[in-house]
Amino acid sequence: MSVRCGIVGLPNVGKSTIYNAITRTQAQSANYPFCTIEPNIGRIDVPDKRLNDIANKINPKRVVATSTEFVDIAGLVEGASRGEGLGNKFLSHIRETQAVAHVLRCFADDNIIHVRDRVSPKEDLSIINTELALADLESLTRQTEKLQKRIRSPDKEAKVLLPVAEKILKELENGQFVRDINLSIEEKNLASTFQLITAKPSFYICNVDEASIAKGNEYTKEVEELAKQEGTPVVRLCGKIEEELSSLSPSEQKEYLETLGIDETGLNKIIHTSYSLLELLTFFTAGEEEVRAWTTRQGYSAPQAAGEIHSDMEHGFICAEITSYSDFMEAGSLAKARDNGKLRLEGKNYLMQDGDISYFRFNN
Repeated sequence: MSVRCGIVGLPNVGKSTIYNAITRTQAQSANYPFCTIEPNIGRIDVPDKRLNDIANKINPKRVVATSTEFVDIAGLVEGASRGEGLGNKFLSHIRETQAVAHVLRCFADDNIIHVRDRVSPKEDLSIINTELALADLESLTRQTEKLQKRIRSPDKEAKVLLPVAEKILKELENGQFVRDINLSIEEKNLASTFQLITAKPSFYICNVDEASIAKGNEYTKEVEELAKQEGTPVVRLCGKIEEELSSLSPSEQKEYLETLGIDETGLNKIIHTSYSLLELLTFFTAGEEEVRAWTTRQGYSAPQAAGEIHSDMEHGFICAEITSYSDFMEAGSLAKARDNGKLRLEGKNYLMQDGDISYFRFNN
C-alpha cells in the first residue's frame, strides 16, 4: 500500500525546508513566494525499530522497510480557488494525496518574508481552509450539475451518486468540511469518487525556531488550542533541526535529541500521525531470504493483507501463520515461538494486528 502525504501551506512557511530534511533530497528553497512550482515527490523508508529487531534475530540476506511518499506542493495564496497564484496547480496536486499536512509558520524572523507581512498561524490556516473549502464547493457544484443531467436518462450510477452529492453540497454551503459531515460507510465510499480535498484527513505541523522545539511558544499554543477544539493532531518540529538530524547516524540523532529535550525526530512524528489518521498498521514477513515490513489498513483481514504482497495470495488464500512481534522477541526465533504455542494458524476471518509476523499459505 502506497501512502502519500501532501505538505501544504502558504509560501515561505518552511515547507521545502521540512521536505528536504525528512526526505533527504534537495527541493529548491528560497526566501521568496512560489519557489516551489511543480510538486517535489520523495519516497522514504518508514523507520521501525521492530523491523531491525526481527532482522537481528533471523539474519536475512536483505531487509526491506515499508515506505511513505511526501509531496512538497506549491504555496497557496488567498484566491487560489479562483486560480490566483498557482491555485489551479496546487489544488490538482493536493487531490492526488491521501493525507494533508498543513505547515504553519510559528516563528518570528525579520529576514524571512511573510506573504501577509505578519506571523499569525491561525490566520494562515483560516486562509488555507477557506480556499480548500471553496475549491470543493466549486468542484462538487459542477459535478452535481452533470449528475442532474445524467439522471434524466436511465443512468443507474448517477441515481446512486446524486443524493450523496446533494447532501455533501448542502453541508459545504453551510461551511462544513467533507470529513466532518455525518456520512454512512456506503456514502463515504461513493463520495470518494468526487475527489474532494476536505474529505482528506489532515494535521498541522508547527514549524518553530530552535528555542521553541521542546516547549513551544505563543504561536504553537494558538494552533494547539484550535486543534484541540477540532480534534486535529499537531506535530511540532523545527525545519533547521530536522535538516541537521538528517545528516546524523541513529546514535548521533539520539544524543542530539536528548540535548534538545525531545524524544523523537519530526519525521517519526509525522509518520506516526499520518498512519494514525489513515488508520494504517504495519505487519512483517520474515525468512532467511528477506525480512520485510508491509503496510495495510486497520480492520483488514489476513487475505486482504496478503493481497498487499500479491493479488494471487489474496485470491488463493488458505491460511496464515501468525505470531506477534512481542511473542517472537521473547521466543528468539520463529521455531521457538511455534514450540511455545505462540505461532498459530489463522483463517480468512482473522483481522490483522499491528506488529504481526505473518506467513501466508495460498494456492497458485
